[in-house]
Amino acid sequence: MIEIPAERLSADILRAVIEEFILREGTDYGSHEVSLENKIDQVRGQLSRGEVLITFDPATENCNLLTRNQFQRYESEQQQQNQDQQSGSEF
Repeated sequence: MIEIPAERLSADILRAVIEEFILREGTDYGSHEVSLENKIDQVRGQLSRGEVLITFDPATENCNLLTRNQFQRYESEQQQQNQDQQSGSEF
């Protein structure tokens, strides 16, 4: 999985990625309705603060948004799997 810096995307592509994520997730914002524009602004804020990252998975060719913690956990799991594979191939 590769991190894609938001600033590397055009404004139109960035908006499309955010919109697709919001619509796919169907997030519940509580008892009052939040407009799509407000949701997009919230995600943009999370991206600019570094709380959320844009990722691309070459294996599935999917783009996704992950929290920084989710991305770090994924990277740690990948490193562990690589170490386990290297240890297993030494026998």
